[in-house]
Amino acid sequence: MVFFPSRESVVTPAAAGMRYEDVFLETPDFGSLHGWYLPADEPRGTVLFCHGNAGNISHRLETLTLLHGLRFNVLIFDYRGYGRSTGKPTEDNTYEDASLALAYLLSEKGESPSRIVLMGRSLGAAVAVHLAAKFSPAALIIESGFTSVPDLGKRIYPFLPRFLARIRYDSMSRIAAIKCPILVAHSPDDEIIPYAMGRKLYEAAVGPKRFLEMRGDHNAGFLVSGCAYIEGLELFFKGQAGL
Repeated sequence: MVFFPSRESVVTPAAAGMRYEDVFLETPDFGSLHGWYLPADEPRGTVLFCHGNAGNISHRLETLTLLHGLRFNVLIFDYRGYGRSTGKPTEDNTYEDASLALAYLLSEKGESPSRIVLMGRSLGAAVAVHLAAKFSPAALIIESGFTSVPDLGKRIYPFLPRFLARIRYDSMSRIAAIKCPILVAHSPDDEIIPYAMGRKLYEAAVGPKRFLEMRGDHNAGFLVSGCAYIEGLELFFKGQAGL
């Protein structure tokens, strides 16, 4: 019920006229992660993007185009078992995979922590929150995020006890430890993750923060919201994040 990886790559950033580099990172289990690094002209910073629980990086071209248009370098990667990444996705592995991607930006690209934005959508929001609690980025973006898997499971299976959930992704217990600026984006029309969860995460955040209300369903909210979404990101980047 948590991971829905796809191996097939459907498109590359070249289809949208964007330059990119294939990135391969070695994992501790002697496998490899695959990702794309997209350099921007005169970049204002770098976004490390953690995608949701289905598909792979080739299904995120709209997001890459949007962030590229805002003049950010972008590193997007596939978790183990997704796309061209080897291995099997687990909660701990997704956390470790994001840490490997961050280490690549710091060591191979020489990026400064003060210019790195961690951005996660849906399941990826929980991955980004976990990483932000251990590392001090320039900013954190939580889009269509949930408080925890047990909370989400209780909504779907109210008759089952919470302790049965072996996968936690407990963002609610971590968000108060994050001191960087935080943007929480969520849509009241989200049919998968309740809007109330996004509000709850926002209210628990203690640093400089901003809430962006989107329109549209879980998967297309950022597209349906259109200019309002882009303007919301821009206000956050220029305001709370100072980028």
